[in-house]
Amino acid sequence: MAFRRFVSLLSKRSEWAPRFQNPGKTVCKHPTHQYVRNQRLLHTGKPVMMMKLLSVDELFAKTSLQEHLKKVEKQYDECLQAVTYSGAEDERSEDDMKTKRTKVSLLAPLIQNIRELDKKQKEVTDMETLLKDDDASLRELAELERESCLQDIQDLRQKILELLIPEAEVDMSDLVLEVTAGVGGQEAMLFTAEMFDMYEGFAQYHGWSFDVLEHMSSDLGGLRHASASISGPHSYKKMKFEAGVHRVQRVPKTEKQGRMHTSTMTVAVLPQPTEISFTINPKDLRIETKRASGAGGQHVNTTDSAVRIVHLPTGLVAECQQERSQLKNREKAMKALTAKLYNMKLEEETSKRYNQRKIQVGTKGRSEKIRTYNYAQDRVTDHRISMTVHDVRGFLLGEDLLNEMNSSLQEFSDQEMLMELLEEG
Repeated sequence: MAFRRFVSLLSKRSEWAPRFQNPGKTVCKHPTHQYVRNQRLLHTGKPVMMMKLLSVDELFAKTSLQEHLKKVEKQYDECLQAVTYSGAEDERSEDDMKTKRTKVSLLAPLIQNIRELDKKQKEVTDMETLLKDDDASLRELAELERESCLQDIQDLRQKILELLIPEAEVDMSDLVLEVTAGVGGQEAMLFTAEMFDMYEGFAQYHGWSFDVLEHMSSDLGGLRHASASISGPHSYKKMKFEAGVHRVQRVPKTEKQGRMHTSTMTVAVLPQPTEISFTINPKDLRIETKRASGAGGQHVNTTDSAVRIVHLPTGLVAECQQERSQLKNREKAMKALTAKLYNMKLEEETSKRYNQRKIQVGTKGRSEKIRTYNYAQDRVTDHRISMTVHDVRGFLLGEDLLNEMNSSLQEFSDQEMLMELLEEG
């Protein structure tokens, strides 16, 4: 499926479900594959950190997957039997029965597809027997039926893979985006401003809201630091792979001798929890007000509209002075602080789970160089999956090309999660 996306350059993908490659098509089978369409060249080299993206057929050929499906089906049958035949004399606790009912409900769609797949595979076997019949018309009908069954089998396999991968609760969150200039002085700040604009364009592309929380400009029109709250369907799921260090290689506007410079900027993508899933004790906060500074008109340096909130147990700080209203600034600062605290909690849980193994895609590490934007070669390369897009300016629009890159990262992440699931099983 990733192969097909690279070729067709699909413009949008709204559904959350992961996709895998079509049978017989693999990415990175050779050191380099190149495809050209609409004057845009994409190619995928051998992944630096990732495994090969397997096709649906290759995944179903794995013994570990077949054993896992049998194990899941057995668990479903056991839970269904316990729920169906539980009586008043049953000594099992109500909590245990509730857990089993929930499991039956969650596994039902997967089991239905597994059993439908078994049925279709048996039908293919029957059709192959009929293909040896002496009657030519019967053989023709059998061939048509066989082709239909084979297509159904591929669709069912794809659906099973999608259902196997658990949907993370955090993927349904909104987010707070933070961009910070890194190495490179004014050039790094100019690049940071371009990246912030790209993400605003990406939000518009998907129909998400983009609310600026902080915006610290530089003298030449760049950005030292900025943050924004982004809200919309699957916004965190589609943005999470942007976290890390982005590197630009180009001749800066400030360079008079035409020399190539390398600069960096950092992106942080913080999931925004709901009030129900994450709360902060007001006693743990110190809220300070001050007069806003910088450009902004008559309210600057005349009213205590700027707000600074400190979380005392952790020392985390969030500030906002974008609005004229102190109340609105407090609300935005609180949103940013909540996202930072929630992200800290998630990272602690992740490090506990993966303390023996580095997550290869989506680590969100600020020190991890994830992508290079090379203007001389007109290319954007993502180092995690070794995917290159040749159209820097088109990529920075935050539209099709950025969306395709993120979809490919999701492909690899989904498969990595599936392999992890099979290893645990």
